[in-house]
Amino acid sequence: MRTELIAATEEIKKHQKHSLQELESKIEDVKKENKKNLDEISEKLQSIENSEKSDNTTSFFPISEKIFKLKHVFKTVNEFQENVFNVGGEEDHYNVKWCISAKRSNGHLGLFVRCEPIAPADKWSIRTKFECKIVGIKQHYITRAWETCYRTSGGLGFHKFIDWESMKRWYLLNGDLTVEVNAEIVEEAGLRKKKIRKFDGSQKDVSDVILVVRDTKFYVLKTFLASQSSVFKALLFGKFSESEQSEVTLNGIDPHDFHYFLEVLYGESAIDESNIENIVVLADMYDAPTAMRRCEEFLLKESKKALEKKLEIATRHHLEDLKKKCMNEITTTVVQKKAKVTKKNPLRKLLCLS
Repeated sequence: MRTELIAATEEIKKHQKHSLQELESKIEDVKKENKKNLDEISEKLQSIENSEKSDNTTSFFPISEKIFKLKHVFKTVNEFQENVFNVGGEEDHYNVKWCISAKRSNGHLGLFVRCEPIAPADKWSIRTKFECKIVGIKQHYITRAWETCYRTSGGLGFHKFIDWESMKRWYLLNGDLTVEVNAEIVEEAGLRKKKIRKFDGSQKDVSDVILVVRDTKFYVLKTFLASQSSVFKALLFGKFSESEQSEVTLNGIDPHDFHYFLEVLYGESAIDESNIENIVVLADMYDAPTAMRRCEEFLLKESKKALEKKLEIATRHHLEDLKKKCMNEITTTVVQKKAKVTKKNPLRKLLCLS
């Protein structure tokens, strides 16, 4: 009996040892997989890390550019009346309505970009860079670039973009003129909602890292940011020297946009029509799933933006639920109106985005 008991005990010990070895092996595999994932993210970040670092401040270079394109085909340009503005269709970009306008004046073609903020403050400004192009016969084109600052609604641009006869000879196609504009918002003021939460020096005692965006310092917690964003996790806890620094500089980002992005991460109701496009860009850039989900919920349930704009955002940032809803609405419209999706039908443009 005693011999059998000893044998059974030894068998149990062997089984427990084997189970423990299997468990240790699985734990080691998980560690390796997590390390592999973190290393992959770190390698991606390494390619854009600044090579020049000071002793106590480092730089990190994701880019959050506010860029967009405008395009309009002006019809029967030969019939333009002197000094009368001909205005193209409006487009909503970054909570501002934009459009191209053209006029005939003193033997020249004038081209302008009109700007009208959707919800401006009493005093506002938008500093913007433009590159304007007209495309003509055999893809000949002419471009002009300028930088300007809007402080009132209206159009700014070139009164003498090209002389009228040259435009008629080289750039009119069947009487129509194609105008394209590449635009970048450099800086803006007076277009933002009131901030809810503070990330300034008053939060110093409850923070362990400072994120510097331009001249603004944000006092935050590394562990919290890491829990919300795989990019911050790799940046602040990975192989980068940032993980040992008290300050980390983030370039290519607007400090106001970053403030609203942090508010969303910290659970505030910071999203509205004026900042949704900027927040979703940062949420995508920093791989912050909670922020992305809240952006998508806002666009699904609250946003009044046009269907075309929603589909554009959904496609660009892989918001699948929003994209599905937009496509269903487009399909329903086509069926109800029995509309044919042709080149002249705006629904064609939306369907092509999918």
